[in-house]
Amino acid sequence: MSLSQNEIRSRAAGFAREWAGHGYEKGETQLFYREFFDVFGVPVRRVATFEQPVKGLGEKRGFIDLFWKGVLLVEQKSIGLDLVKARKQALEYFPGLKDNELPRFVLLSDFQSFELYDLENDEEVAFPLADLPKHVDKFGFITGREKKTFKDQDPVNIKASELVGALHDALEDSGYNGHDLERFLVRIVFCLFADDTGIFEPRGIFEDLVERRTNVDGSDLGGWLTMLFQTLDTETTKRPSTLDEDLAQFPYVNGSLFQSNLRMPAFNSAMRERLIAAARFNWSNISPAIFGSLFQSVMNREERRNQGAHYTNETNIVKVIRPLFMDELWAEFERIKGSKRGRKAELQRFQVRLGELNFLDPACGCGNFLVISYRELRTLEIEVVRELVNYDRDSFGQFSAPLDVSSLSIVNVDQFYGIELVEFAARIAETAMWMMDHIMNNRLSLEFGPYYSRIPLRKSPHILQGNALTEDWTKLLAPAKCSYVLGNPPFRGHQFRSLDQQADMARVWGTSGQYNRLDYVACWFRKAVEYAASNREIDIALVSTNSITQGEQCGILWPWIFSKGIHIHFAHRSFQWNSEARGKAAVHCVIVGMTQREGRKSTIFEYDHIRGNPHASSCKRINGYLIDGPQYSVPARSKPPAGRLKMNKGSQPTDGARLKKPGGGYTTKSNLILNDTQRAELLAREPGAAKWLRPYVGGDELISGKWRWCLWLKDVNPSQLRASAAIQERLDRVRVGRNLSPTDSVREFAKYPWLFTQDRQPSREYLGIPEVSSEHREYIPMAVLPPDVIASNKLQIIVGAPLLYFAVLTSSMHMAWMRTVAGRLESRFSYAPAVYNSFPWPNLTAAQQSKIEALGQGVLDSRQPHLVAGQTLEDLYDPDAMPVVLRKAHQALDKAVDKLYRKEVFRFERERVEHLFELFEKVAAPLDSTKSAKQKKSQKV
Repeated sequence: MSLSQNEIRSRAAGFAREWAGHGYEKGETQLFYREFFDVFGVPVRRVATFEQPVKGLGEKRGFIDLFWKGVLLVEQKSIGLDLVKARKQALEYFPGLKDNELPRFVLLSDFQSFELYDLENDEEVAFPLADLPKHVDKFGFITGREKKTFKDQDPVNIKASELVGALHDALEDSGYNGHDLERFLVRIVFCLFADDTGIFEPRGIFEDLVERRTNVDGSDLGGWLTMLFQTLDTETTKRPSTLDEDLAQFPYVNGSLFQSNLRMPAFNSAMRERLIAAARFNWSNISPAIFGSLFQSVMNREERRNQGAHYTNETNIVKVIRPLFMDELWAEFERIKGSKRGRKAELQRFQVRLGELNFLDPACGCGNFLVISYRELRTLEIEVVRELVNYDRDSFGQFSAPLDVSSLSIVNVDQFYGIELVEFAARIAETAMWMMDHIMNNRLSLEFGPYYSRIPLRKSPHILQGNALTEDWTKLLAPAKCSYVLGNPPFRGHQFRSLDQQADMARVWGTSGQYNRLDYVACWFRKAVEYAASNREIDIALVSTNSITQGEQCGILWPWIFSKGIHIHFAHRSFQWNSEARGKAAVHCVIVGMTQREGRKSTIFEYDHIRGNPHASSCKRINGYLIDGPQYSVPARSKPPAGRLKMNKGSQPTDGARLKKPGGGYTTKSNLILNDTQRAELLAREPGAAKWLRPYVGGDELISGKWRWCLWLKDVNPSQLRASAAIQERLDRVRVGRNLSPTDSVREFAKYPWLFTQDRQPSREYLGIPEVSSEHREYIPMAVLPPDVIASNKLQIIVGAPLLYFAVLTSSMHMAWMRTVAGRLESRFSYAPAVYNSFPWPNLTAAQQSKIEALGQGVLDSRQPHLVAGQTLEDLYDPDAMPVVLRKAHQALDKAVDKLYRKEVFRFERERVEHLFELFEKVAAPLDSTKSAKQKKSQKV
C-alpha cells in the first residue's frame, strides 16, 4: 500500500515549511533526506545508503551523498552553493559504478532548491523547495509509482483526416450522400494511401490520373473514378484489351473494397481541387488509425451522440493493449533472447504462437484497436525474425542466398475479428487492416530483403456488420480459438438510452433487479464475461465511462462479474479520453483488464491529472472501485444506519422559462432565483420585495462564496404579489415554463408559481454538504447553516444535525469512504445520500462524542476569521494553500476520529477504506438478512 497523492502533497508542504531557510551540507544532509523520504512513506534506510564510497575520475575517490543503486544518485550542497559544480561532481562518479548500479535519476540540491534529471527519458526539472508539493509526482519512482508515458499519434494523421473531411463536406453539399458517399470515401482514401506507399506502381499514378486526365471543371472526374474502381476490382487477365493504358497500369486489389458500382458523383472545379489537395498530401507516413478520426469527421454530432461513439487516438489504445498482452509478450521475447540453450527453437515456437493468437473487438467501430494491435504484434514479430535470420548468416555475416521475405512473417490480418453496427465503419475497419498490413510488409522488406507486397489481397480480417448485443460471438470466433477480447464499447447513461438500446439492455441483463441502472457499456462487459466462460485463457480489456466503478453501479455490476470467477488484473483509473477528430469527444473513462488466470500481477494506473500520464502501482488485488481492496461493492441504500438522521436534497424551484434568443435559438431564464445584479434590478423596481428575498445556496454557492438569492413566497398573501408588476412578470414566466414541462407534478405546480415545486427547507439549523466538489480537495467543504438560508437542490442537507455529524462527515475517515464509493460528475466527486447511508459510523461513548464535537467546533472556529476577512471555502480548502491553523484543526479531528475505529494508526487512506469495508460487511449482513425473498431475488447479483 502507498500514500495517496493528496497525503504525499500535504506531507511535502509540511517538509518545505520545516526546512525553509535551513541547510548545512555536512551536518544536516542525512536528516534532510530521512525526512524527505518520509514524505513518500518510504524509510530511506530500506532503499539507499549515505556517503557511499566510489572511485571517481583518475585515481580520486569520493563519497556519494545518497546512493540508491540503479535508481538515484544525490549530490547535496550547502544552502546557496553552485549546483553546476554539483552536477559535474555527480557525473564524475559514474565511471566508478558498475553497469547495474548506474542510476536513472540524479538529484542535485542546496536544501532550498532541487534539480532532478531523468537520464533515461532525457528530462529535467528545477524548482525551489517551496514548490515541492507541486512536483511530488516527479519522485514517483520512490514509491514505485512510475509515471507512464504513451506516445500520441502524429499530427499528420489529423491533417489527412481533415483533408478527407473537407472532400466529404463538398460532396455532401452537392447532394451526394448516404451509403454511396460512405463507400466512395473509403475507396478514395485507400487510393490516396496506395498511391504513396507502393501498392500502386509506379507511385503517384492516382494523383497523375486525376490531375492530367480529368477536365479542370471536374465534369468528367466522376466517370474516371468509376472506371478506376471497376479496374481495381478486375483481374488483369480479364480486363478489356482496349482499356485505357493509364487505367491498365493499376493492380488488381481483390477483397470487397471495390465490389459493386456506386452512384456516380458529379464534381465541379472546387471539388476536384479538394481531391487533388488530398492526393498531393504525402500519405506514406499515415497510420490507418486515422480511419476512426475520418469516420468521426464524416458523421454529424447528433449521430455520434446517439450511438455513444467515442473514437480515440493511438495514445489511449496503447493504454489498453500494453498491459493486456504486449507487455507480457515482450517480456517473454526478452527472456528467450537471454536464454542460452535451445534459443532458436524457442524463438520459432514463439513466432508460431504469435501467429496463433486471435483477437476479438466486439465494438470495433473503424477498427482502431484491431489496427494498432496488429501493428504492435507485427513489430514484435519483426524483432523475432531479426533474431532468427542471424542463424542463417555465414561467418562473414552474409546470407548464402537472398531471403524470401514473403515467408518470414506468420502473423496476418485474419487473426483479427470485429463486430460493428454501422456498415460504413465495418468496411473502414477492413480497409484499415489491409493498409496496416501493407505498412508492416514494407517495414519487413526494408529490414530483410526486396520489396514485398500482399497484392492482390489473399487474407482478410473478419469484420461482422451487426449488433454485437444480438449477434452470437461464438459463431464469428469460437471461444476456444480466442486469445483476447478488447475494445471501446458505446457509452450511454441509463437516462439517455434510445428505445433500441433499452431493448438491448433488457435482452442482455433481463428486466428484474437494478440492472437497468447500469450504463449501456455494461452490456459488453457481461457478454465478454459470458463469452470467456468456456475458455479460462481469454483475457479481456474494455474501456468504459468511469461511472461503472463508482456509486450504485459498482454495487450492481461487479459482484456479478466477480461471481463468474473473473478478477481485475489491471486498471486505469479515471482519465480524459480524447478523440483526434473534428468535434472531438472528451469523456472521463476507465480501462478495466480482466482475467480468469491465477497468479497474474495486478497493476493500477492512477492519474494525478485527468489529462496527464499515469503512475503504475503493483498491488495484491483490484476491486470494482479500482482500488487495492476486498472484492466487495457497496450496494445502494435508501436509509441511513439505525439511529442516524436522514439526509436529503434541498428545495427545487423549477422556475425556468424557455425564451427565444434575438439571434435564434432558445435560452432558459430563472425567475425565482436571482444573482446580485438581478436582485438589484428587482429592488430598483420594487423596493418592498426585499422582505421576500432570502439567501439561496447550492454546492457551488457554498464553496465559491458567490451566494444567490431567491424569492421565498410561501407565506405571502397572493394579493401582495398581484400588486407588484415586477413580481407578477416573473411568476407569469414560471407558470408558462411549468406548463411546458413533460412532468405531471411540475405542470400541476403551474397553478402555484410562487412556490418551489419541492419544498424541503428546514425550520431549524442544518448541515449543508455540496453535491459536487473538486476531486483535488482533501475535504469536501461543509457548513452549518441557519434556516433563513434556503438550501437548493444542489445541496445535501441534514436537518437539526448535532455538531457530531459535521465532525465525523468532514473527517479523513469519511472522506476516504466518499472518494471510494461516491459517483462522479466528470472527474469531480458527486455526493449523494447513498454515500452517507452506507458509511459505517463508529461506536462512541458520551465522553468521546463530546471530544469529537469540540474538535469539530475547532475546525469551524479556525475557518471563521478567514471567512470574515473575505476568503471563501474555495480558498480555504485549496489543497496547496490551506491555512496552517485550519489544517492543524482538521488533522487533530482526523486523528481523533481514526481512534474511534481502531487503536492502531492508519498509515494510508487505503487502510481506512479497507477497514471501513470490513465494518460495512458486518453491518450489511444482518440488514440484508431481513429482506423479503422477493427483495433478495431482485438484488441478487
